Amino acid sequence: MTDLKNMYQLVKKMFPIHRSITGDGNRETLKYIKKIIPIKIKEVPTGTKAFDWKIPLEWKITKAYIKDSKGNTIIDIKNNNLHILSYSRPFKGKIKFKELNKHLYYLKDFPNWIPYRTSYYKDTWGFCLTYNQYKNLNRNETYDVCVDANLFKGSLTYGELIIKGKSKKELLFSTYICHPSMCNDNLSGPVVATYLAKYILKNMNNFYTYRFVFIPESIGSIAYLKKNLKQMKKNTIGGYVLVCLGDAGDFTYLQTRKEKQITDKVSIFALKETKVNYKLRKFHTCGSDERQYNFPGVDLNIGSLMRTKYFEYDEYHTSADNLKFISQNNLEKSYKMYLNCINIFENNHKYYNKTLCEPRLGIHGIWNQIGASKSKEDINMIFRKILYYCDGKNDIIDICKILDKPFEKINNAIKLMLKKKIILKNLKIISKGTQ
Repeated sequence: MTDLKNMYQLVKKMFPIHRSITGDGNRETLKYIKKIIPIKIKEVPTGTKAFDWKIPLEWKITKAYIKDSKGNTIIDIKNNNLHILSYSRPFKGKIKFKELNKHLYYLKDFPNWIPYRTSYYKDTWGFCLTYNQYKNLNRNETYDVCVDANLFKGSLTYGELIIKGKSKKELLFSTYICHPSMCNDNLSGPVVATYLAKYILKNMNNFYTYRFVFIPESIGSIAYLKKNLKQMKKNTIGGYVLVCLGDAGDFTYLQTRKEKQITDKVSIFALKETKVNYKLRKFHTCGSDERQYNFPGVDLNIGSLMRTKYFEYDEYHTSADNLKFISQNNLEKSYKMYLNCINIFENNHKYYNKTLCEPRLGIHGIWNQIGASKSKEDINMIFRKILYYCDGKNDIIDICKILDKPFEKINNAIKLMLKKKIILKNLKIISKGTQ
């Protein structure tokens, strides 16, 4: 994990890029990621039907500004990508303040912050500005407005990396790449996902297959499911939407729609075992791509493990969600928590005994044959206690809870008994699972 220090640097490199649900900004972002992991960059053409949706026209913004009658620049996207209402239609002309005012967005409660607003499916244009900037506008002025934008038949761009494992059963790690110039609610997700994929590629002889997806939010996941749902329904046992991973808040776990799925079980266990402060949120408070992955009929049982949840911090969807709002330290903590969950997923199988009655552990070299110890913590006893619950139904998390022992201790004992062929892995019961 020596290169984790580069996570924050990757955020800094991608921060200035102007992203939306389509466009060259997304392609540029994915090229940065491709320098680190071998994602495949794919295009979905404009007009492609995806369930109840169609891929929209591609959007390109060249310049956008507001000037007063003296030629003084009031607003310019050169200063901040958030100044433009994303997907604004082209407009050029001189208009009075009364008309301009219909196209302005600001936050009274946070007068120094620029809000993030979008208009993907409405034929309009607009600008976002601070409330202080808004107050300084001259109500009697005629303003020169330019939105040099183009909407054309192009495509939606996404990135995909599938890391095959011993099993065809998959874990999905999905994150979105469509928000411009925001760090926590956007770039923290792709960056942590990138470094998790890099770790799996280099350091793991993984049991599960891992599917990493870098998409524009909502329309991207819908389009991706349209193409891949049949295979994903067959193989996906769980996974995560990665977002809001760089701030200093406590961890938050957003549960799957059905709850008590394997992703819920692993995530909540990991949070409890690491003894961090955390919050649980019900699925109906969702707001990202878990909406699509858990929708009735899709039911991939995808959770989201975050720091402070979107909607729950003031800086959300504003210019204050910037490079100062996140830190390298918090990105690393989020990365390590996800890595902990991956380790649990990889090892949390169900096992059964090969013999009826207790196996003779002494002949395998894992039992002190001087018996009758009075110690309740006799090292020998952990093997015997684990064997009581190796019935093909309990996984390691279950056994940890029953015996009140840490995952690593139980897992190490399980590995040794597997090596000695005292127990066997119950591969037939690897499924979506419940608590």
